[in-house]
Amino acid sequence: MQSIDVMLEPLRALLQQVGGFMPRLFLAAALLLAGWLLAKAFRFSVVKALRALNFHVLSERAGIDGFLQQGGTEKDTTEIFGWIAYALVILASLIIAFNSLGLTQVTDLLGRVLLFVPRLLVALLVLVFGSYFARFAGNAVQSYCRSTQISDGDLLGRFMQYGVMVFVVLLAVDHLDIGGGLIQQTFLILLSGVVVALALAFGIGGRDRAAALIERWFPRDRGDHLP
Repeated sequence: MQSIDVMLEPLRALLQQVGGFMPRLFLAAALLLAGWLLAKAFRFSVVKALRALNFHVLSERAGIDGFLQQGGTEKDTTEIFGWIAYALVILASLIIAFNSLGLTQVTDLLGRVLLFVPRLLVALLVLVFGSYFARFAGNAVQSYCRSTQISDGDLLGRFMQYGVMVFVVLLAVDHLDIGGGLIQQTFLILLSGVVVALALAFGIGGRDRAAALIERWFPRDRGDHLP
C-alpha cells in the first residue's frame, strides 16, 4: 500500500499544480478577451476622434497618405494611428495576463515594447506635421519666386521642401532612439558627403552655369552701368 502511495505522489503533486494553475489560466484568458474588446473599442474611438478633427485632411495634404498608397496599402494615416492604439491596448492586456501567470520574463519584454509604442506615435506625428510644414514652406518659396519674377522657383521650392523633410526625418528617428544615434550619425555622414561632392562638382565644373543661374535669379540692372 505504501509503495502505491509513493508511486502516486508525483501524480498528486502534478494534479495539484494543474489545479492551482487552471484558475490563473482562465483569468488570463478572460483578461485577454476583455483587452481585445477594449482594444477594438479604443481603435474605433481614436479613428473617429481623428477624423472629427480632420486629421486625415492634414495627412493627405502633407503627402503621407499618398506615400502609403504608393507603397501598396489602402489604409491612411488615421487608420494606422488607430491600429497603433489597438496594439497598445493589446500589449497592456498581454502584460497583465502574463503577469497573472507569473511569466515575469515575458512581461519584461512586452513592457519594453509597450514603452516603445508612444515613441512611435510621437514620431509619426512629427512626420505628419513636419511633412505638412515642409510642403507649406516649399509652396511659400515658389510663390515668392513667382511674385519677384525669379526663375527656377519650382526648383528652389523643392530644395526647401526636401531640406525641411530631412530635418523632420532626423527629428523623428532621434525621438525613436534606435541604435543609440548610429542611424542619425550615418545619415549625417552620408548627407555631408553628398553636399561636399555636389559643392566640388558645382564649384569646379559649373562656374559658368552658377553665374548664369545667379544672373537668372537675381538679374542686375543694366541701366546702372550705362554712361
